[in-house]
Amino acid sequence: MKQLLLYVLVTCAVLLSTGGSRGQQLPAPGPAKKPGWWQETVVYQLYPRSFQDSNGDGIGDLRGIMARLDYLQSLGVGTIWLNPIYASPNDDNGYDISDYRQIMPEFGTMQDFEALLRGMHERGLKLVMDLVVNHSSEEHEWFKQSRSSRQSPYRNYYYWWPAEKGTPPARYSTFDVSRNAWQYDSLTNAYYLHYFSVKQPDLNWNNPALRQEVYSLMRFWLDKGIDGFRMDAFQFVAKDPTFPPMPGLNETNYINAYNHGPRLHDYLQEMNREVLSKYNIMTVAEGAGRNPTEAMLFVDPARRELNMTYHFEAVGVGNTPERYQLTDLKRVFTRWDSAFAQKGWQSIYLGSHDQPRMVSKFGDDRPAFRAASAKLLNTFLLTMRGTPYCYNGDELGMTNSRFASIADYRDVAALNGYQLVKAQGGSLPAYLQSLQRFSRDNSRTPFQWDASTNAGFTTGTPWINVNPNYTPVNRAAQEKQPDSVLNHFRQAQRLRQQHRVLVHGQYQLLDAANPNIYAYTRTLGPARVLVVLNFSASPQSWGVPAGLAPSGQPWLNNYPTLAAGPFLALQPWQAVVLPLH
Repeated sequence: MKQLLLYVLVTCAVLLSTGGSRGQQLPAPGPAKKPGWWQETVVYQLYPRSFQDSNGDGIGDLRGIMARLDYLQSLGVGTIWLNPIYASPNDDNGYDISDYRQIMPEFGTMQDFEALLRGMHERGLKLVMDLVVNHSSEEHEWFKQSRSSRQSPYRNYYYWWPAEKGTPPARYSTFDVSRNAWQYDSLTNAYYLHYFSVKQPDLNWNNPALRQEVYSLMRFWLDKGIDGFRMDAFQFVAKDPTFPPMPGLNETNYINAYNHGPRLHDYLQEMNREVLSKYNIMTVAEGAGRNPTEAMLFVDPARRELNMTYHFEAVGVGNTPERYQLTDLKRVFTRWDSAFAQKGWQSIYLGSHDQPRMVSKFGDDRPAFRAASAKLLNTFLLTMRGTPYCYNGDELGMTNSRFASIADYRDVAALNGYQLVKAQGGSLPAYLQSLQRFSRDNSRTPFQWDASTNAGFTTGTPWINVNPNYTPVNRAAQEKQPDSVLNHFRQAQRLRQQHRVLVHGQYQLLDAANPNIYAYTRTLGPARVLVVLNFSASPQSWGVPAGLAPSGQPWLNNYPTLAAGPFLALQPWQAVVLPLH
């Protein structure tokens, strides 16, 4: 949920990918067994607040989603992941939950949710919800009781540091104006911990009573029939309650410092025993592990924890003033695929509600190249081993909005970061320029349905401004264009459904050092496929390696033609999927 936030500061240093293979043969998958449904689905992440407004209040809602279920079905995806829709005061757009068993009134009612779930299931769509239990809202009844008295039975639902012990050991928060993760509370003369916003106190997983509360609320939703959980910030839930010093903690290292704390896997194994193993569901924890070795601990079937990883290393590539290097991206994806070639399973994604638009970061959103590069990125996501995640609007090639004024931003991290830079006398224009590239609000602008007012999202005033390019870039226009980004996405999705080699096939990177071409094969028994992607705005010629003989016409091509032979003559941002003899 929060990983991108360390990049929005002007002086930010970033996580860069290291290691990886350079075209070597990777291990073949282990013995065949029946895959879980979550391995063969495509996940469509839907940001409810910005998807479709049904009542003119400028905020997307559940009835709005219901009105668009046929569109979602038409994409061919199998699973919808909804960002939080629980009761919340919205300090962090729903990730600060005040009641886990209620629907946020702006989104609708529980009856609306139940109708939405039925509508999805009737169309063969599964529903995965966010589970946000590293922290709650300060308005949750647990926290109200916890802060009321040191003797409250809810006191140990959260982390408190008595003021008489002095200043608590330093902990960092990108969400806090002062970057301090401790907040003094005069009611009981103590500090409470908040890794994120001051209004998001951290829950104390060391407390068995708290864990049972979480398992109960999980059962509440699973018994309604939902199909799984994406577990937000779960890599941070395990904390040493003695809070040993962490010297030098800052925006460049806090994720690693907080990640994978003591008893994390004890909690997951307990959760699996008591809840997850009782249902046929999909489970994925955000930020599962700082590296593939740690990530495997989450998803090794023998450990009985979760069934999918969701790591940050790939989206960490390119978070610098300079453009990212394709060789870095290749190393990251190849490294992680190699680690999971024998067992375990991973997510494949480039965009989310915590990232800028993928075409603006990894593609080229200039008008001449936007569509081609968006098609290339979707081709990549849908031809890699792992479960692809498509963020809503990426199937249209939606771009960053690049707001010019801080008044246009809504993200608490962006707003607090602005105040920090201002207080420190930093360059506000430089900070705004950084936000234009990396702010999470770039991905949270309203879905662009058509060329009408507010892109067809609302008849009222949208909660955040619509991207000005909605007139040429919208769903209605692309429905009429056979070669649109939208229809190419559908074609790529159908291809993945039809050919198991694109789901389960072995991945082998080719030409690892090439700075412009990302090429790889997928192999499953006799089935072999070559994927060649030109990650550049200039034509490229790429020699097909000996022993790889394309067979017939491309299965997928984001241009009308392909000049083939011993060398492929690739147009800017051209992406082709070729069957091999």
